[in-house]
Amino acid sequence: MMVLMDPNVEALGRALGDAQRRGIVSRVVPVVGSAEKMPLPEACIDAVVSRGSFYFWQDRAQGLREVWRVLRPGGRAMIGGGLGSAYPAWARQEFIRRQRASAASKGPEAAREFAEARSPETFRRLAVEAGLPSFEVVGEGGLGADAPNAGVGIWLQFSKEAVNDR
Repeated sequence: MMVLMDPNVEALGRALGDAQRRGIVSRVVPVVGSAEKMPLPEACIDAVVSRGSFYFWQDRAQGLREVWRVLRPGGRAMIGGGLGSAYPAWARQEFIRRQRASAASKGPEAAREFAEARSPETFRRLAVEAGLPSFEVVGEGGLGADAPNAGVGIWLQFSKEAVNDR
């Protein structure tokens, strides 16, 4: 079973429509909620994957604490964003160029926040602030649009240690 969570009912509806078209809607449970306050019981989820939503979380450290809370022992999380290395470099570079231009059009503060939110240092700082006992930051983050790895992405990976029943 897969839980789809979004605070926006319309976005959740579009995701359910995609699940319907793919023939997997019977394996999907929609939940209206936010990363910072998930309406889920403790230790109920095996894996959390969030691609791209992290940048919209109002309180990212709190969202990471919530992900930790809902993970079962042995559960894993992968939080971040990017297109991945399978996309052609030109497509990733164009994606980053457009994303940066969009942020810059909103002013210098928005452009600074865009870059900061995608830096490995920010991911590390937020993981520490959230109290994650161990984690790994994978990827280089907000590279310039002309960089060879532009748009590959950046991810925070962590897992909750499994309980050993002896």
